[in-house]
Amino acid sequence: MAVNASAVKELRERTGAGMLDCKKALEETNGDIDKAVDVLREKGLSAAANKAGRAATEGTVESYIHAGGRIGVLVEINCETDFVGKTDQFKSFARDIAMHIAAASPLFVRREEVPTESLEKEKEILRAQALNEGKPEKIVDKMVEGRINKYYEENCLLEQSFVKDPDKTISQLLNEKISTIGENISIRRFARFELGEGLEKKVDNFVEEVMAQVK
Repeated sequence: MAVNASAVKELRERTGAGMLDCKKALEETNGDIDKAVDVLREKGLSAAANKAGRAATEGTVESYIHAGGRIGVLVEINCETDFVGKTDQFKSFARDIAMHIAAASPLFVRREEVPTESLEKEKEILRAQALNEGKPEKIVDKMVEGRINKYYEENCLLEQSFVKDPDKTISQLLNEKISTIGENISIRRFARFELGEGLEKKVDNFVEEVMAQVK
């Protein structure tokens, strides 16, 4: 079967395996990503996936406060052992994730957390937009699929481009840390607070401000 490029991309982000290996695994499992993860694990091609089933209940709750107290972030990141949770490498990773959340303002950790009703509403809006643009009915669904993937990339933490290195996603950064540290690591949850959120106020470019502080 023909393998969807977005499925290959998602499988690579989840496992850290090579593109060709991901493509072959998806072909072997008829496009089922979860089964493809298992295939890669069985073949020893996914260092991150090999650790994915291991319990990660230690770790840290990291905070990031933007200059002047205008934005605050709390993020819980789990690992397998208390020892790793206290290392400078793990703490540095946690700080980077908290800083990224402050700058990029994701709504969810992963796409599975997006409420079905919210996703269906977004699809309706995107479909109406495509039709209003005069796009043929037969290609509208494919356009909506592409735009939904863009929605995930913009709003799901693991699929966002890392603000300090836009060439990699947070998921890829996470898999790199899993491979380097040697333990399963999971970004469990986060909370982001912005001063005056929901109130009428001046719009600032927080991404530029946050990045200016870490340079």
